[in-house]
Amino acid sequence: MFEADAAGSLLIGGRPAADLVEEAGGTPLFAYDRSVVETKIARLRAALPAEVQLHYAIKANPFAPLLSHIAARVDGLDVASGGELAMALETGTDPGDISFAGPGKGDDELDAAIAAGVTLNLESEGEMERALGIAAERGRQVRAAVRINPPFDLKGSGMKMGGGAKPFGVDAERVPAMARRLVAAGADFRGYHVFAGSQNLRAEAITEAQAAGISLIAELVRETGVDAPEANIGGGFGLPYFPGETPLDLDRVGADLGRLLEGRGKELAGTRFTVELGRYIAGECGVYLTRVIDRKSSDGQVFLITDGGLHHQLAASGNFGTVIRRNYPLAKASAFAAPAEETVNVVGRLCTPLDKLGEKVELPRAEPGDLIAVFMAGAYGRTASPEAFLGHPPAREIFV
Repeated sequence: MFEADAAGSLLIGGRPAADLVEEAGGTPLFAYDRSVVETKIARLRAALPAEVQLHYAIKANPFAPLLSHIAARVDGLDVASGGELAMALETGTDPGDISFAGPGKGDDELDAAIAAGVTLNLESEGEMERALGIAAERGRQVRAAVRINPPFDLKGSGMKMGGGAKPFGVDAERVPAMARRLVAAGADFRGYHVFAGSQNLRAEAITEAQAAGISLIAELVRETGVDAPEANIGGGFGLPYFPGETPLDLDRVGADLGRLLEGRGKELAGTRFTVELGRYIAGECGVYLTRVIDRKSSDGQVFLITDGGLHHQLAASGNFGTVIRRNYPLAKASAFAAPAEETVNVVGRLCTPLDKLGEKVELPRAEPGDLIAVFMAGAYGRTASPEAFLGHPPAREIFV
């Protein structure tokens, strides 16, 4: 995916990493390669059924230039806060193609969503009543779907979002009453949202969850007598971060989904289906570049201490939802194609033993001033990290 130039330096967006650092004004730096994003979206379009809408979940990476680029190439955006809603509207995306999920929407966020005309994925009866009340006060119509907490999860997911007691969505048995209430109140009822889990590399597990979700939505349509114009069946498509992981068989996922939709039945004949992805679209495009400040040894081990760390790239440190810490792929940027010469630990500058970017990794010899590249940094990087911890400067970002 990433290559080296004739001198062996890492290229990002066709340019040497060192040149990007100079242009951005220093390190640490998140560099995002637009060609990787374009390739990923094209690959999804080719694999998924043509009738399926592709949405981008902004939470994965909201960097404005990257977001605008993605927004122009997908069918809609999914947001989870008033701040993300403002970002989504700034891209020029049609409000009817924006959906707003999240279990703790404030009245101000509900008001903004109703005023903009985006779809609210309602996550409780209380939230529904607040939204209906705000709409009545403003003389507006609520555009709403119900987010379902399904009686199943996405097996093998990195993060389970459905099944059992969850803060997300409404237990399936309570959904019919909400759908009827919305219709009776004059809302623009858009259908349902089902998100069972994330970061899954098993095509059969994703297909199983999608089949269960489609079946559940069809059952709700039959029970309520209320059509579902739209059905967001979530995402869960995983990326291989670590050695030994097998990439998701996207072609199989797409073919299976096509068969499911062909046999979906008359209840859902007019339903538009959406797949919502964040990490899968943006994750591989990003590289986190951090400079070695010091090289030291301790008890026979070498430590490369960098000017970056978990305050910018929490996930790579192993402190973002992982049970067992494993190294994200990393490299010495100026010797990307060179063979390894030593085993080192790459750590950040924070006063905590949790600040690890690479533990006992094999690299060409690196000295102070060298750039270390941490890959898979396009999703859940800067905005998912405790940037203010210890008061170091924020990371820079560049889109190339």
